[in-house]
Amino acid sequence: MLVLYVDDHPLNHSVMKGVMGILKFDLRVANNAFEGLDMIDQNRFDLVLMDLHMPGMDGVEAIRRIRARDDEKAKVPIIVVTADTGHEAKVKSLEAGAQNFMLKPIGIKTMIDTISGVLAAD
Repeated sequence: MLVLYVDDHPLNHSVMKGVMGILKFDLRVANNAFEGLDMIDQNRFDLVLMDLHMPGMDGVEAIRRIRARDDEKAKVPIIVVTADTGHEAKVKSLEAGAQNFMLKPIGIKTMIDTISGVLAAD
């Protein structure tokens, strides 16, 4: 499974690489939303994990742009991965088109359950 992780913090990249390695997923990392959108143009991802708070363009806007595409890539499952505990962040993410929402730090069981649930519903 090819997974895109969009997050601007290198430490989060390292943690996610470790978790995705355990799960045997092929992880690609984008350092910001613009880079993530470019990577979606160039690849066919099975899943996108999207941070919300990034410089230049936030995750909600990136999700909106993915959903606005006129091709099959608009349907890629998206899970928000954020430290933002506010209810508004979750509501905005889901309204923009994310399928689910995970709060950092994420336990491996939570990640497996959330990803499995989103992919099973797809």
